[in-house]
Amino acid sequence: MALAQSKVTAQGQISVPAEVRRKLGIGPGSVLEWDEEGDAIIVRKAGRYSSEDIHRAIFPKGTPVSKKLEDFDKGVRRYMKDKHARR
Repeated sequence: MALAQSKVTAQGQISVPAEVRRKLGIGPGSVLEWDEEGDAIIVRKAGRYSSEDIHRAIFPKGTPVSKKLEDFDKGVRRYMKDKHARR
């Protein structure tokens, strides 16, 4: 049994029924993915960003070289010293 139905306009647009919008948690600006599985088309809410997208945004030049804990401690001490130094 179908959850809901929509009509396609002459421009190829459809309205997503309110029941489906509530079930998927979508609203204006939401992106839907369309997948083909055999003879069926599956529509689902698209994820905003994958972990790979986030990694590329944070590290555009690739994964940085690992540093030692001592290097981190030195950097924190230097930052705190500079931040709280009397002028």
